[in-house]
Amino acid sequence: HIRIIGCILFSVASYVLVAVSHNIGLSLLGVVFASISAGFGEITFLSFTAHFRKNTVSSWSSGTGAAGMVGAFSYASLASLLGPRRAILSMLFVPGLMIIAYFFIAKRPLPREIADSGSVNEDEVETDETRLSLSLMLKLVKPLTVYMGPLFAVYLAEYLINQGLTELLTYSRCLSWITPGEQYRWFQSLYQTGVFVSRSSVNIAPIKQLWLLSLLQIVNFVFLFFLARFQFIPAESWGVVIMFLVIFYEGLLGGSTYVNAYYRITKEVKPCYKEFSMGVTSIADSAGISIAGGLAVPIHSYICSVMSA
Repeated sequence: HIRIIGCILFSVASYVLVAVSHNIGLSLLGVVFASISAGFGEITFLSFTAHFRKNTVSSWSSGTGAAGMVGAFSYASLASLLGPRRAILSMLFVPGLMIIAYFFIAKRPLPREIADSGSVNEDEVETDETRLSLSLMLKLVKPLTVYMGPLFAVYLAEYLINQGLTELLTYSRCLSWITPGEQYRWFQSLYQTGVFVSRSSVNIAPIKQLWLLSLLQIVNFVFLFFLARFQFIPAESWGVVIMFLVIFYEGLLGGSTYVNAYYRITKEVKPCYKEFSMGVTSIADSAGISIAGGLAVPIHSYICSVMSA
């Protein structure tokens, strides 16, 4: 409960700081608060899914994808109508929905119960006496690298694109129907749509080759890096459409890696270790995002300096 309340408070603070601040430092603090809320929320709720049926993971993934898509489209639309600050303040009802969803709607499982295949097997129930020692935790982490490695790689490449390149991939010339700012917002909307579609697909088309997905995302980053550097797609309407398709594809790769990694954990990890495994694996994508944030700044600055030379 304390972690959930903390996530909600950080979420509220992030909206308010970003919306009302005219200071870059406070705005960045608001972004940090949003990241703290999202990070703690992910590791908490992902671990919580281990207490329910296997399909809960696919539902969780689909829900997070839908949240990203609806949030991105809502902001893009509201920002055009109300302006960015009022659009952000209008989203303050979201933390309230989190309170309702967790405290009044979410099912409360029996203590330490692991629900698997629709029923509970007594051999699969983690009792209060089951404790994970440090040596056992370290032993459990090693096999999780088959999920953590691809997650780290795909999110590193994905957020290098999102934070370091997409702003440089907007077209400002010869396009009367969409401004650079609108292009950027719709990039994010289409990216989130791709995430939603792929995160909702695991029950229809599960994918085991996680490394292939992360490799394709790395190729995507390399392609967009050279595109931002050399601008070899002309600033025409069809060029923007190509960018829309590439960004949508980026979202498909990231969302597919995410949902399939956690879905495989529900299938392949012993039930009594699922909660721990879910929480530890979520560190991989968070680490990829964090490192990408640090690397995106010099990459962005390098391309800007070369283009202005």
